[in-house]
Amino acid sequence: MSTATAPDAVPAAAAAAATAPPTPRRTLDWRLRFGALSLIWGFSFLLIKVGTEGYAPFQVTLGRLAFGTAVLAVALVVKRERLPRGARVWGHLAVSAFLLNAVPFSLFAYAELTVPSTLAGICNATSPLWGMALSLVALSEDRPTRRRVAGLGIGFLGVLTVLGAWQGFQGLDLRGTAMALLASLSYPIGWIYVRRTLAGSAHSHLSLTGGQLLLATVQLAVVTPLFTSLPSRFALVPLLAVVALGALGTGLALLVQYGLVAEVGPTTAQMVTYFIPVIATAAGVAILGESLSWSTPVGAVIILAGAALTQSRRRT
Repeated sequence: MSTATAPDAVPAAAAAAATAPPTPRRTLDWRLRFGALSLIWGFSFLLIKVGTEGYAPFQVTLGRLAFGTAVLAVALVVKRERLPRGARVWGHLAVSAFLLNAVPFSLFAYAELTVPSTLAGICNATSPLWGMALSLVALSEDRPTRRRVAGLGIGFLGVLTVLGAWQGFQGLDLRGTAMALLASLSYPIGWIYVRRTLAGSAHSHLSLTGGQLLLATVQLAVVTPLFTSLPSRFALVPLLAVVALGALGTGLALLVQYGLVAEVGPTTAQMVTYFIPVIATAAGVAILGESLSWSTPVGAVIILAGAALTQSRRRT
């Protein structure tokens, strides 16, 4: 993100989840699931960092997608659902898998080779800002308001604060930071594509999401051997991080997310976005010992304030 703002807000059926028939009452309160989802996605950036300490970024991404797909495959079997049918649907899913999974997951993994997980988590929070800017061009029905345009400006001011623009970006790895920002940009691009091609699909959100992750796994399975070689040893801790990143941060998180969307609506569910950078920053500092200057949390607050304004709608 849900929205394009969360690191794993990537299934192709937001509309399907939002318009699905009422689901049975959950035994676990939605607030607890909301908190769990915030923690899972917030810790995803830490897990990426740990994974890249033992494996190449493409290998981390491939493992993440493979384990995430396995979780959704189990869910499909349990719920007795099938993958989508039709060449047209699979073609659109291939594009959405590339934009919403393969590209951002890989970019974040490469970015965290040179930037701290705290910065990657904060860069992820810029997705609503990118989404707002793109929607002005690509979505004619999404008209700007003064408040939302102001939010866009405030948000990018926060980005400059995080990056220390007044210091000439000293001590900042520009390449890694650019990759993290491009990863966050890829989410709204993918969601605009999904909105134009797959919204209103007759297939369930679980079916479409499973197909999308499967295609993303195939894409990475083709690319990874071309740019990496098999590791000489399988480091245990990074391997466990990749497993957790895939099974929890991708597979389980998507199931929890769409349960929230169906129960409390997308507006409430997408609020998880604003907790992710806070948790990512706390985890990076407390567990990985990453340094934190004053401009990072201050800039993050400004980004989140701007993002919140861009998501506001005029009341009727």
